[in-house]
Amino acid sequence: MKTIINFNKEKMNKKVIVLISALMLLPLMGMAQNIFDKYSDNSDVTYVSIKPKMFQMIAKMGINVEDAEAKAYMDMVKSITSFKTIVTDNKAISGDIQKWVRSRSSSLEELMEVKDDGTEVKFYVKEGKDSDHVKELLIFVNGIDKVMKGQGVEINGENRKIETVVVSLTGDINLNEISKLTDKMNIPGGKHLEKKN
Repeated sequence: MKTIINFNKEKMNKKVIVLISALMLLPLMGMAQNIFDKYSDNSDVTYVSIKPKMFQMIAKMGINVEDAEAKAYMDMVKSITSFKTIVTDNKAISGDIQKWVRSRSSSLEELMEVKDDGTEVKFYVKEGKDSDHVKELLIFVNGIDKVMKGQGVEINGENRKIETVVVSLTGDINLNEISKLTDKMNIPGGKHLEKKN
């Protein structure tokens, strides 16, 4: 009988330890929550998610496949599996995005950082099949409002100020071609990628 009681105490102690560990990890899990999922329905952000099928359609639009450069661009666009972006001027959300980027950056390599006139642009990548390809490109731009000097951008017929932009691209991304994509999609900070190549 004493053995059974000791055995049950051991089981109970293990359950308590597991429960306490899980409770301690909750704040970390909340921070690791995908920022795009968290704010996709928030009225203080502009959220864009483009699916692979759309990129395939974009790739076919008005591109001369005989042109080697255009073909390379088309192949790169077809290889994108996910494109997500959040744009906001909400300070609290901007702070949350900044924390999320910091937590994500530990599993990514910082490619470049640009600081200019109060604006900060950071590029992070996850290594791909070779030095010219990445599995993920994360672009974080903060302080855009300082450069725009209070002028907003028209989004859905409404003039909105921009403080922070975060962009995530996943797939088999050719870094030699990505600046062309960011330029065509008018992604803030994309012009800095061109200087890298």
